[in-house]
Amino acid sequence: MGIYLNPKKSAFQKGLNSQIYVDKSELIAYTNKVLESEQQYVCVSRPRRFGKSMAANMLAAYYGRGADSKEEFKKLKIGKDDSFSVHLNQYNVIFLNMQDFLSENHDVGSMRHSIEKNILWDLLEAYPDIRYYDSENLIRTLSDIYNAVDIPFIFIIDEWDCIFREKKEDKEEQKIYLDFLRNLLKDKQYVALAYMTGILPIKKYGTHSALNMFDEFSMTNPKQLAEFVGFTESEVKELCCQYGMDFEETKRWYDGYRFENLEHVYSPRSVVSAMLSRSFDSYWNQTETFEALRDYIALNYAGLKDTVIELLAGSSKKINTSKFTNDMTTFKSADDVLTLLIHLGYLGYDYTAQEVFIPNSEVASEFYNAVEDTGWETVVRALQQSDRLLKNAWNKNAEAVAKGIEEAHFETSILKYNDENSLACVISLAFYSARAYYTEIRELPSGQGFADIVYLPRKKHQDKPAMIVELKWDKSAEGAIEQIKTKKYVKALEEYKGNLLLIGVNYSKDRKEHQCIIEEISV
Repeated sequence: MGIYLNPKKSAFQKGLNSQIYVDKSELIAYTNKVLESEQQYVCVSRPRRFGKSMAANMLAAYYGRGADSKEEFKKLKIGKDDSFSVHLNQYNVIFLNMQDFLSENHDVGSMRHSIEKNILWDLLEAYPDIRYYDSENLIRTLSDIYNAVDIPFIFIIDEWDCIFREKKEDKEEQKIYLDFLRNLLKDKQYVALAYMTGILPIKKYGTHSALNMFDEFSMTNPKQLAEFVGFTESEVKELCCQYGMDFEETKRWYDGYRFENLEHVYSPRSVVSAMLSRSFDSYWNQTETFEALRDYIALNYAGLKDTVIELLAGSSKKINTSKFTNDMTTFKSADDVLTLLIHLGYLGYDYTAQEVFIPNSEVASEFYNAVEDTGWETVVRALQQSDRLLKNAWNKNAEAVAKGIEEAHFETSILKYNDENSLACVISLAFYSARAYYTEIRELPSGQGFADIVYLPRKKHQDKPAMIVELKWDKSAEGAIEQIKTKKYVKALEEYKGNLLLIGVNYSKDRKEHQCIIEEISV
């Protein structure tokens, strides 16, 4: 048992001892399946505070020969898996946190030397009686030990991508680092599993990667490991019940990450913080400061500002993530910047639709802060005026609502304004404050069509009226109200009981002005 070779299980034990521990041990069932196979190279990339290090500590405690961890694991979900006892504490685990080594060294060369020296120290102490060809050569020493004792090694590498985050511009240092990892891990008989975690996927040069043997599980496509990215809906419901927290509010604040086979994934650190503090708030700025978001969205790439405004309005946007080179500096388009924001957790990604969106209220508040700090005064002004517009809607002051929408359109005139979709975007921005009270639903299906925008009051705000907003482009506000009635959009809200505002909005292309009509009914 050493510092890096077969470390103690204490780090995993701390996780178990925490006030909230969500059992993600079934991840081990997957890694057991891929041991000593073509799929034994696993790279998991997630944002900060999404449980990467906890998973790494768990794997080290499970596989490492220096940790007698049967009692801890048999109580967890993995304890019921057929492979549980087969691989428990059967491997030589080498656990490396690359951030620690980078912090102690000024360049990759000295960092590599430190890694090799520290691992060799542990290896030679654990196996002093083996005849070594070159005890100062790490790769040869690992091979000598494996050939002598027939126990393969599992490499667990946390913060693998710290080089690309802290030495963003130093391409030569990055290549040296990747070559070191490739030479250490690729095609080596002594490797049974290599499990790496980081924020970024593996760096690409052109269309290739120096570590192309790895299967990647990222925020754009976590594949079969999706349920281990964050907390699932069932896990969050259980926590809300345990801590007496409102599930719908928890969902609004922290849900929103969406994967191909899993619709609802929650930010784990934020959920834990909310449960323990009994308070819904933005805990995101404790993980990644909004200055980082501000700097990225302020980059002057064609279409980036338009997209950010549309995302703030609740829209989603199709992007191409395939050209992203997996670093924090090489951007060729707005899509590259948006792809980075997916990996940093600032944007959700729908893999099937290939669209990005702002996932939840917590992250939306960080976008608001970042936009406010970019110098986009006109956009900020439109958002700040939305509280007044919402109150005017409640008071059925149609003229004031039309004027507020007009102002929001003027403030966000960067957006193309030529159809009902762009009008819907402006309406959503104009009603930005409504998100504090309502769930906004675009294109809500009804018996005879789709209501453009519906605002349903959340459980805590049942004193507020529901709102159906129907949009027309170069027609009439009266026609919008008539469509709500004739197509029976109200029937889509059969479970809602209370006051309902019908809001018809039209934009006249010739007069370049908005008209609004508001009617109130009870349902």
